[in-house]
Amino acid sequence: MHTDYQAIVAAPFGALGVRMRSGVLTGIDFLPVVSETRVANDMETQTICAQLTEYLKNPHHPLDCPMLLNGTPFQLRVWHALQAIPVGETLTYAALARQVSSGPRAVANACGANPVPIIVPCHRVVAKSGLGGFMQGREADSLSIKQWLLAHERSEPRTAG
Repeated sequence: MHTDYQAIVAAPFGALGVRMRSGVLTGIDFLPVVSETRVANDMETQTICAQLTEYLKNPHHPLDCPMLLNGTPFQLRVWHALQAIPVGETLTYAALARQVSSGPRAVANACGANPVPIIVPCHRVVAKSGLGGFMQGREADSLSIKQWLLAHERSEPRTAG
């Protein structure tokens, strides 16, 4: 079923499907609850999975991994700007659009095309009137993931023990 993932990481809202190519992250997909995780069998994928697992416990855990972002020059500009939004903070689509000299709808489309959510934190961009969309949709499942991520990032770091 999930054969195109090099690893599947359990998450409070389901799971994360991790796609890699030549040791570089190429995609993260939000998956419904899966019965089993898939353990990475190479060091690069194991490192990314460990970072994601730690982030899901502590939103301030650094996410630093090599990525291959395929997109238009505009999408790449938006994705770069997303990485500058600090953990626990949000920007509106309009504010981000001003930063990249564009319109809010174009920014929303670029956010929806983001291949590596969480690492490139598109969930930190919201509409003036509320959450806005997430993962190219306004479905309850996708918005509940966005709500979880935002609430998680506003929480205090949790330590073991």
